[in-house]
Amino acid sequence: MTTDQKIPGEIAGVDADKLSANLARIEELSTRLSRAMTERKGVRQSLQGPGQELYLKAMTAYMSEMMNNPGKMLEHQIQWWGKTLKHAVDAQHALAGAQAPEDETPKDPRFANPLWETHPFYNFMKQQYLFGAEAIEGAIGAIDGLEDEDKKRLDFFGKQIVDMLAPTNFLATNPDALEKAIETEGQSLVDGLENLVRDLEANDGELLVRLADEDAFEVGKNIATTPGEVVFRNRMLELIQYTPTTEEVHATPLIIFPPWINKFYIMDLKAKNSLIKWIVDQGFTLFVVSWVNPDPSYADVGMDTYVEEGYLAAIDEVKKITKQKKVNAVGYCIAGTTLSLTLALMKKRGDKSVNSATFFTTMTDFSDPGEVGVFLDDDFVDGIEAEVTQNGILDKFFMSRTFSYLRSNDLIYGPAIKSYMLGQTPPAFDLLYWNGDGTNLPGRMTVEYLRGLCQHDRFAKGDFPLMGESLALSDVSVPLCAIACETDHIAAWKASYNGVRQMGSKDKTFILSESGHIAGIVNPPAKKKYGHYTNADWAESPEDWQEGATFHEGSWWPRWGAWLAGRSGKMVPARVPGDSGAKPLAPAPGTYVKVKPSR
Repeated sequence: MTTDQKIPGEIAGVDADKLSANLARIEELSTRLSRAMTERKGVRQSLQGPGQELYLKAMTAYMSEMMNNPGKMLEHQIQWWGKTLKHAVDAQHALAGAQAPEDETPKDPRFANPLWETHPFYNFMKQQYLFGAEAIEGAIGAIDGLEDEDKKRLDFFGKQIVDMLAPTNFLATNPDALEKAIETEGQSLVDGLENLVRDLEANDGELLVRLADEDAFEVGKNIATTPGEVVFRNRMLELIQYTPTTEEVHATPLIIFPPWINKFYIMDLKAKNSLIKWIVDQGFTLFVVSWVNPDPSYADVGMDTYVEEGYLAAIDEVKKITKQKKVNAVGYCIAGTTLSLTLALMKKRGDKSVNSATFFTTMTDFSDPGEVGVFLDDDFVDGIEAEVTQNGILDKFFMSRTFSYLRSNDLIYGPAIKSYMLGQTPPAFDLLYWNGDGTNLPGRMTVEYLRGLCQHDRFAKGDFPLMGESLALSDVSVPLCAIACETDHIAAWKASYNGVRQMGSKDKTFILSESGHIAGIVNPPAKKKYGHYTNADWAESPEDWQEGATFHEGSWWPRWGAWLAGRSGKMVPARVPGDSGAKPLAPAPGTYVKVKPSR
């Protein structure tokens, strides 16, 4: 039957026109799916997962354990066999009585549908899966003879496999998806196929789940709307000066350097949670850097380029515009790391242009990088180096996928189920829209950062080479305030603490915010959601610091605002963009932030 033939209208319960339309739609989507998979560019194997050496080490250690301590391994296996076999028998009896067997497995948000508890089949699938997951986790934990780093990686990637195989991730064993398909007469599956094809086409045949409705937002229209002007531009950045909202401002201006692995407007999503607007409202002359989104022509841009044409150029321009000799500076994530390098370089050069520095979720000591460390071994970094050598940039696809796997159930499998199995349109959620609005990274800078800082930890060891100088953490001597986040999976707070502790400043403050890399920073006072910890003592270890810290309800913003005000000089008449003679080039948020290079 061809798709232009009508289904006989007299078939009971069938909307013939709708069914014909869906059949035509499925045929068209299947053609597009096939084309997307055929034209797939592919990802080099070294970026698909850890090298075989890790699994070889694990297998060797496991076999050695089996030979030397068979009782330990057999005990572990027998426990698992006992659980699964007992449950299988219980399930058979329960099935005969049309009821679910006794369930003592822990609560898991993936299995929220009541059928996972009440239906014999689904309950059996859930319990068997959770027993298996527990057994695999226990088997990995019981392996001796592996280095700590290898064991962390094996645990992480083992968990990735276990999470991927959850019964919720398959249509035939997902009651939510099957119920929705029946309820919508299959429409949800057609819509889900369309979502899947769209995401594959957007990434050259590679799957990256779209997390937000991209049609719901426009940068500069309903997000990133704080008024201001671009007052300077070079090939690396646009410098935005924000319009004051107070009659007077502090004399010393403030400049924020956001990370260039994301776009700056995470700090300006909407007025009620905009850190940028809040800073302006406190009476500061605020400048924010909007980094260029690199294409392959930026292949030779390195850390030195970001410092010379980024940090130093922006600082110099802010001094000229405000007619001040010094500025206060903020660096967020990788931009905080690079701000630290810039301050160390300025110290070597005798340049005192920075009055104080603030670091948001910044790592400078990579001796223990936390969760993200599983991606920093040579197997991945060698692959990244090969990728940027060939293409000139690290495509935004790789960064987005890597960070997603740090929270795979929340950022991959959960959204995929909603989009592809339930056929839902991704939500109109500004944070997730920003998360998907990624940036590329220049080739040389990527390798320098991963090799010199992340792998070899040369800044903490005191010999990071930059622009003819050898830089150390002890060279960072300006007054500083560091904000880290308790559950940060990208910049571990303990690593952040260890780095700041080694800096040479005699005036330094450390604040630990509740929550993670984004929510811990974008935490407006009015929300009254996450608190923070302070401790004036610099204990030997971050654990000791936290044990002696005082907890404060609410956002850290007002505390930091008071700290900054004390280092920002007297009040002067508010400065308006353009009043210094620097002609505005474009209204905020500028033009660079809107660039989305195609893959």
